[in-house]
Amino acid sequence: MSMTVSLAPQVALITGGGQGIGRQTALTLAAAGARVAINYFPDNAGQNLQLAQAVVAEITQAHGPDAAAAFGADVRDAAQVSQMYAQAIDQFQRLDIVVNNAGILRDRSIKKMSLEEWSSVIDTNLSGVFHSCQQAALHLSPGGKIINVASLSAVMGFFGQANYAAAKSGVLGLTKVLARELAKSNIRVNAVAPGVVDTEMGQSIPEENRRLMQQQIPLGRFAEPREISEVILFLASDLSSYMTGQTLHVNGGWWF
Repeated sequence: MSMTVSLAPQVALITGGGQGIGRQTALTLAAAGARVAINYFPDNAGQNLQLAQAVVAEITQAHGPDAAAAFGADVRDAAQVSQMYAQAIDQFQRLDIVVNNAGILRDRSIKKMSLEEWSSVIDTNLSGVFHSCQQAALHLSPGGKIINVASLSAVMGFFGQANYAAAKSGVLGLTKVLARELAKSNIRVNAVAPGVVDTEMGQSIPEENRRLMQQQIPLGRFAEPREISEVILFLASDLSSYMTGQTLHVNGGWWF
């Protein structure tokens, strides 16, 4: 028996969709038939816009001119997130799937971590998810799905990641609460917690640390972005129709 996962005619919004896991998730969901709203952080140099536009071009070339569009918003800013949702719904006329992926790293030991390094990570990786989930709760179609990207760091507590681990732990708690609150609207809320993924963020880890990390992973390697995006596809599809409030750990067997 063969089975094809189809998300048509659904619309997915992906925060931080211009690179890394977000980029691959946009490509994966588009390949499954979803139209994709790709969020990017509007930096002064315009680099993130270029990255998002490149993903849009790749998707529209493969799936048609209406298959994707880019929307700038700083997820730390609730007003910008609200405007982004309004723009995306105005363009696509519906919203069915939200993937909260935007995140940053500012690693430093607690003795050396500045208040700015703490706040910027909490504001982006936790408050940003809250802002997006709040809008999703208002605008998702009944039967909609929210998938929050957490991290193995939330349960491992890696050295130098007090800010990152705290934020991602908060995402896991938020996911459980929203699964209860939104169930009456048949909106499912789940999380995926990757281990180290071979993205720009993962490649920023010092080489010696990467080597030590790989030694602790039973599969002996870091994840490819595709391997995370396909789990997100599962959570976005009807294959997971009786799952909510759950966290799927995708870490190559690296347990805590």
